[in-house]
Amino acid sequence: MSSKAITTRKEDYSQWYLDVVEAADLAENSSVRGCMVIKPYGYALWENMQKILDAKFKVTGVANAYFPIFIPKSFFEREAQHVEGFAKECAVVTHHRLEMDEATGKLIPAGPLDEPLIVRPTSETIIYDTFSRWVQSYRDLPLLINQWANIVRWEMRTRLFLRSMEFLWQEGHTAHATEKEANERARQMIEVYKDFFENYLAIPIIAGQKTESEKFAGADCTYCVEAMMQDGKALQAGTSHMLGQNFAKPFNVSFLDEKGENQFVWQTSWGVSTRMIGGLIMAHGDDKGMIMPPRIAPLQVVVATIFTNEKEKEIVSVVANDLVLKLKEQGLSVKLDDRDERPGVKFYEWEKKGVPLRIEIGPKDVQNKKAVLVRRDTSEKQIVDISKVSATTIDLLEEIQKSLFERALLYQKNKTKEINDFKKFEKFIAEEEGFVIANWCGDEKCEAEIKEKTKATIRCIPFEGSEADGDCLCGKKGKYKVIFAKAY
Repeated sequence: MSSKAITTRKEDYSQWYLDVVEAADLAENSSVRGCMVIKPYGYALWENMQKILDAKFKVTGVANAYFPIFIPKSFFEREAQHVEGFAKECAVVTHHRLEMDEATGKLIPAGPLDEPLIVRPTSETIIYDTFSRWVQSYRDLPLLINQWANIVRWEMRTRLFLRSMEFLWQEGHTAHATEKEANERARQMIEVYKDFFENYLAIPIIAGQKTESEKFAGADCTYCVEAMMQDGKALQAGTSHMLGQNFAKPFNVSFLDEKGENQFVWQTSWGVSTRMIGGLIMAHGDDKGMIMPPRIAPLQVVVATIFTNEKEKEIVSVVANDLVLKLKEQGLSVKLDDRDERPGVKFYEWEKKGVPLRIEIGPKDVQNKKAVLVRRDTSEKQIVDISKVSATTIDLLEEIQKSLFERALLYQKNKTKEINDFKKFEKFIAEEEGFVIANWCGDEKCEAEIKEKTKATIRCIPFEGSEADGDCLCGKKGKYKVIFAKAY
C-alpha cells in the first residue's frame, strides 16, 4: 500500500481522486495502456455490488447468461445509429495468429480473418442475433437476460474506474411482446438502480430521460440516473434504454402472436459498471482517503489491538478475538488487526481504506471491560462496555449509512441552483460548478450551443418536476425544466 500523502481535494481534486484509489489499494494502472488492474480490495467492493444487484435483478425475473466477446463487423452494420455511435471506440481483430518474420526476427500478425471481429464495446448485436433463435412464439416472451462481462472501448484519455479501455459491467437485455411492456421494463430497471445507489451506496440520485442528442446510439429513448460528485460535476451512474424495434427488425427477432401473425419484439437494454466505484470515491471520500458506506463495504469493522509487549498482546488478543467472533455471528464483515505496529500506523491504514467503524482495544480497555469505537465518517469516538459492543456496532453502522446519504443529499441540494438567465448560468457553471435547473426549449441546436459555450450538458429531463415555467436560456419558450451540469 502507498505511504505517500494524499493530495487535498481543494489543492487538486483530480490528483486527490487518483491518490485515494492508490492509498485505498483499490486498483493500479496496467502495463497495457489505458487498462487497469483491480486489486483484491477493489474487486471485493465490486463483488459486493455485483451480489446485491444480481439479487435485485433476479427478483424481477431476470436470468444470467453469457455471450461471446467477439462480434462480427457485419452485425454492427445492420443498425446505422449504433455503428455510428461506437465506430470510433472499437478494437478490431483482423488476424487469427502470429508468425515469426525471418527478416526482422519479430512476431507479426498472420492469417487474416475473412471478416474482422469487434471486441465487445456493448452486446446488443451479438445478443439479438441469439435472441432471433430463442424467440419463436409469444409464449417465449418476455425474455429477460443479463450478463456480467468485460467491455472494451478505445478511450484516448483514461482514469482509473471512471474511464478505461477495458472495464467490468452488467448489461441487461430484454424482449417483449408490446411497446408498453418494454417501456415499463426500461423504467423499472432505472428504479432498481436508483434504489441501489441511494440505499446501498448512499448516493442521492436524480432519475430522468436523456435528450435526443445524449441518448444511446440506436435507442428510441434513454433513461438515466445522475449523481453529483463533490466537485459539483455530474456522473452518469447508470442507464436504461428503450430500444423499440430498432434492433429487432435488422436481427429478425420476431414471434408469432396469439392470432398466428408474425410480430417484431420490443426491446430494452440497461447497465452499470465499475464506474460506480469511482462515483463512490468522489461522493464520500475525504482528505484522509476513502469512506465506505457500511452496506457495501468489503470490511465493515476492523478490530485494532494496542499493546507494548508480548504479555499485553496476549491479554488483549483474547478479548479481541472473542469480539471478532461475536461480530461475525451478527453477519458483519470484520478483520482483526493484531500486527506488531504502532497504533497510528494501523489506524491510518484503515482510514485510507474507508472502513466504516474501527474498534480499538488496549490493556486498560480490557482491565475496564471497555472498547473504543471510532466512526470513519465523523471521527467521533465512543467508549462502550465490551458486553454492549455488538449491539452498539449494529446501531452505529446504520447511523453511518444514513448519515452518509443525508450528507451527500444536503451537498447536492446546496450545489443545485435554479437559473434562467444565460449570463448568470454561464457565470455559475464557470466559477461555482454544480447542477443548474433551467427551462429548455427542446431545440437540439440550442442544447449544442450551450454545451459549446459552457461545456455544460443536459444531464436529464427529470421524471419529476420537468414542466417548464418560463423561457429557455436562449430566450425561446421553455418546453422542459432540465438539469444542466459539467460531467465526467
